Amino acid sequence: MDWLSLIPFLIVIGLSIWLKKILPGLVLGVLVGALLVEFSILGGTRKSVDYIVTTLSDENNIKIIAFLYLFGGLIGMMNISGGIKGFSEWIGDKIKSQRGLLSLIWGTLPFTFMMPMFRTMMIGPVVKSLMKDMRISKRKVGFTLDVSTSSVIVLLPVATAFVGFMISLVESGVQKHHLDMDPYQIFLLSILFNFFAIAMLVIGLIRTFWSPSKKERAPKQKGKKSNQDDKEDYHRAGIKKELSTVKAQPWNLIVPLALLLGLTLFLLWQDGVSKGADTIFQAFSEADATFVMLLGVFSTLILTFIFYMVRRQSMAETIYHFYDGGNQLMQAIILLILVWALSLVTEDLGFSNFINATIGTFLPGFTIPAIVFVLGAIVSYFLGSSWGTWGIFMPLGMALAVSTGASIPLTVGAVFASGSFGSMTSPLGDTTITTASILEMPLVAYARYKLKVCAIGAGIATALYLAAGFFLT
Repeated sequence: MDWLSLIPFLIVIGLSIWLKKILPGLVLGVLVGALLVEFSILGGTRKSVDYIVTTLSDENNIKIIAFLYLFGGLIGMMNISGGIKGFSEWIGDKIKSQRGLLSLIWGTLPFTFMMPMFRTMMIGPVVKSLMKDMRISKRKVGFTLDVSTSSVIVLLPVATAFVGFMISLVESGVQKHHLDMDPYQIFLLSILFNFFAIAMLVIGLIRTFWSPSKKERAPKQKGKKSNQDDKEDYHRAGIKKELSTVKAQPWNLIVPLALLLGLTLFLLWQDGVSKGADTIFQAFSEADATFVMLLGVFSTLILTFIFYMVRRQSMAETIYHFYDGGNQLMQAIILLILVWALSLVTEDLGFSNFINATIGTFLPGFTIPAIVFVLGAIVSYFLGSSWGTWGIFMPLGMALAVSTGASIPLTVGAVFASGSFGSMTSPLGDTTITTASILEMPLVAYARYKLKVCAIGAGIATALYLAAGFFLT
C-alpha cells in the first residue's frame, strides 16, 4: 500500500496547477494524506492537525520561522527609512546612457539582494524614471532586472530570505533518510550545482552589456512624462503605495546591511571554531547555521532600531513597518509549515519505501538530477512559485538520490534550479508580474520573451546535470 503515498503529492501538484495557487493544494494534500493514515473523518482531521503541531514543536523549525519573520521585519524597517530611495536618487543622477542604466541595475545588487520582491519594487520605479529619455527596450530592461535578481539571490549562502527556507528543506530530507551529512554543507555545495541560475547569470551579463540591435531599441517616448512617477513607489506585489514623505537617507540602508552581513559571517565562523573547526570553510560547515542566522538577524534588528532612533526616525513608523514587513512573509511561513506536515504524512504512508522498491530500481542514478530538474521546471512554470516547487520536489529528489546512489548535493541543486526556472519564466510568478506592472509591459508577451531566453539556460542546465551526474554518481 506504499503507492498511496503518491496521492498527496499528486493532489498538491494537480490542484496547484489548476488553481494557480499552491496553498489550497497543500492543505488538501495534508488532509487527504492524514485520512489515508487514519481512515475516518474525525480521526483524519485530528491527525492532520497533529502533523502541523509536530512540525511546530520542532526546535529547528521554530528557528526558521522566527528567522523569516524577523528578516521580513528588518526589510520593512529599511523600506520606510528611505535608505534605498536615497541611494537610488544619488546614483540616478549619474546615469547618462543605456549602458549606464543597465549597469545601475547590476550595481544596486549589493544593496538590495535580501529578497527578490524587495529588490524589484525598490529599483524598478527608479529605473523606469531614468528610461524616459532613452531609446531602450522595456523588455531588455525588465529582463536585466529579473535575471540580476532571480539568478543571483538564489546563489547567495547568507543574509537572504531564501537561505532559511532552503536549509530547512535540506535538513528535513537529511533527518528523514538518516544521512550522516550536515544540511548547511549540502546547501553550500548545492549552490555550485544550481546550473540553471549560473547559466542565466552568464547569459544575463552577456545580454546586458552586448550592443543592442535595432530590434532591441524602443522608440523614444514623447509627451508621456508624469510627475506622478516621482511621488509614487511600488509596494509589495506591484501595488502602488505613497512614499513621497519618506526622506532619502542612504545610510539607513548601508548600515543595517553591513551589520547583517558582518554579524552573520562572524557568528558562523565563531560557532564553527567553538566546535573545533580549523579553517573558515570548515567553520561554516560545522556551525549551527539555522541558529546563527536567527541570532544574526535578531542582533541586527536591535542595533538597527537603536541606529534609527538615534537618527530620529519615527518609532511608531519603524515598529509599524517591522510588523508589516514580517507579515509579508507569513504566506511563505504557512507554506513551509504545510510542506513539513506533508513530508510527515507521506513518510507515514511509506513514500521512501515506495521510491526504493519501484522508481529507484530502474532509473540510472546519473539521470536523477536531470530528471528532477526537468520535471520540477515544468511544474514550477505552471505554479509560478520557486518556494512551492522546492517544497514539493525536495522530498522526491532526496528519496530518488538515496535509492539510486545519485549525488545528494547535485540533486538538491537540481531541485533548487527547477524552482528558479519557474520564478524567472512563469507569467504567474511575482517577479514577472511586478516587473511587467512597474515598466508597463503586457504580462504575457513579456513572459514569452523571457521564456525564449530561459529555455536556452534550461537546455544548458539539463546537459550539465547529465554530465555531472555521470561523473559524480
